[in-house]
Amino acid sequence: MTGSEKTKRPVQPGRWARTAVLYVVLSAAAIVVLFPFAWMIMTALKQPGTEFDPEFFPKQPTLENLKRVFTEFGFVRYFLNSSIVAVSSALFATLFASLAAYAFAFKNFILKEKVFAVIIASMMVPGLMYVVPQFAIINRLGWMNTYRAMIVPHLANVFGLFLLRQYMTTIPKSLIDAARIDGANDFQVYGRIVVPLALPVVATLFLLTFQFHWSNFLWQLIVTNKESLYTVPVGLSMFKQQHEQLYALKMAASAVSIVPISVIFVFAQRYFIEGVTKGAIKE
Repeated sequence: MTGSEKTKRPVQPGRWARTAVLYVVLSAAAIVVLFPFAWMIMTALKQPGTEFDPEFFPKQPTLENLKRVFTEFGFVRYFLNSSIVAVSSALFATLFASLAAYAFAFKNFILKEKVFAVIIASMMVPGLMYVVPQFAIINRLGWMNTYRAMIVPHLANVFGLFLLRQYMTTIPKSLIDAARIDGANDFQVYGRIVVPLALPVVATLFLLTFQFHWSNFLWQLIVTNKESLYTVPVGLSMFKQQHEQLYALKMAASAVSIVPISVIFVFAQRYFIEGVTKGAIKE
């Protein structure tokens, strides 16, 4: 079939109709998903006391709520605490998970498969089951009201270990053998070959871990009772006066709180999508 014959191929009946229906459905789904965020932003711009007015767009939009969030309620400190906790936790959890995944993927040791199976089986235990023993350990160590209490207990990421190990096993062994023949040690193989090849998955794990710790409310509330150590989720729960909830201020703070995750996703979405959809590497 020549090129001209290909270009003259008739359009399949109903193709445009199916495409139009698909776009309509996707557009409706996008509106449903984005509406709560739009409502949050519009509420943040409303005057105090008008949060529940029926109109969607505020009659007299104001940035006073954002100003009060940062000046009166110490949201800058909450933001800084969340940044420290989320970045540190995501960085070290990803590092430890990648090192452990490298060991399970490329090293041989006694009972390796059984140990890995036991670790994976621990994922079936509900996370809330760990809260009491973790709190007892933190309290016994004297770490209450410290950054260590908010960061250290969640550095062991079993899901991250599983994700990275499964991906690393697809890396051709010939690359590892060639590096060892050239005299590379384990850390050189890990840092110069394995991590660059697994970078999309590593970035995906970092993003997911950062998101989890940024929005973690229960654990941060349990291990801290000092306002100077409140994170964003804990700080949001404190936006109230004696007899009323400050909904406009809470919406303003919530709108600001999603900025870091949104920015990270925008810049890392290429790695995130590639890490989720990337196929196995074949020799």
